Amino acid sequence: MFGLNEEQIAQLGMTVGIGGFMLYMVFIIVQLARQSKAGKFGTFVLLLVLGFGMLGFVAKQFIAWYLKI
Repeated sequence: MFGLNEEQIAQLGMTVGIGGFMLYMVFIIVQLARQSKAGKFGTFVLLLVLGFGMLGFVAKQFIAWYLKI
């Protein structure tokens, strides 16, 4: 497919696909904060708690990249 092998397609999906999905999840969290009228502190708490798992995924990718160097 487009001159890419299976490993390259999987890597592209893991970076671009999941990255886009994570941005969409941040959008959902912000919408949830707006609809519930959470305020600034409530929005911060929602982004911190619900976004903590995404931060772990990003940290894992960064650590793997750093160790590969």
